[in-house]
Amino acid sequence: MASWLCPFCNHLSTKESVSTESSTHDINRTIEGTSNVEITSYTCPNPDCKEVQVFATYYRKYYEAPYYKYDLIETWTLRPQGSVKVFPEYVPIAILSDYKEACLIQELSPKASATLSRRCLQGMIRDFWGVKEKNLHAEIQAISDKVDPDTWQAIDAIRSIGNIGAHMEKDIDLIIDVHPEEAQLLIQLIETLIKDWYINREERKARANNIIQMAAAKKAHKNS
Repeated sequence: MASWLCPFCNHLSTKESVSTESSTHDINRTIEGTSNVEITSYTCPNPDCKEVQVFATYYRKYYEAPYYKYDLIETWTLRPQGSVKVFPEYVPIAILSDYKEACLIQELSPKASATLSRRCLQGMIRDFWGVKEKNLHAEIQAISDKVDPDTWQAIDAIRSIGNIGAHMEKDIDLIIDVHPEEAQLLIQLIETLIKDWYINREERKARANNIIQMAAAKKAHKNS
């Protein structure tokens, strides 16, 4: 059974539970001949969310007896913009800004996206762990014994691939050529770290505060 993750509230659902609508429109006399645009929307089933994700898909349409056939040309995410996930406001605005820009530019310029992701990674390490070294490579090394093993393996795996790893000791704003897949992996790492560090910390705080409040209420009731 296929799953669907809401980019707004991160609620995981089955595809069958997500309300889906689509419409198509033919475009005549394009460079591809007859083309077709399909708009598809997915509405989150979470009653506290109900946000809508929207995609557009562009096809070349042609007739090959006995059916029409469609060749995929391009796909866009219309809402939310790019592949941007919506994170809580308690994540520092500078980190969210770099993350969003990295997502929006990822398809158009992977190397620019990777530069923004590297800066975002450095910003998170400095903000969350209070570490500031001479370069990103040294800062990553400085947290190797602070993060959990699974998180460290993910960071280390990204650091070891292609030009990303080769330039970790360079200026954080240096633009380097990377493959689109490498830029996407960096974005996925940023998303994972935001959840593992910032969101998990806030959820722990909320659980601890709930216990404290319940204990205080029980104590007050006992003493009344």
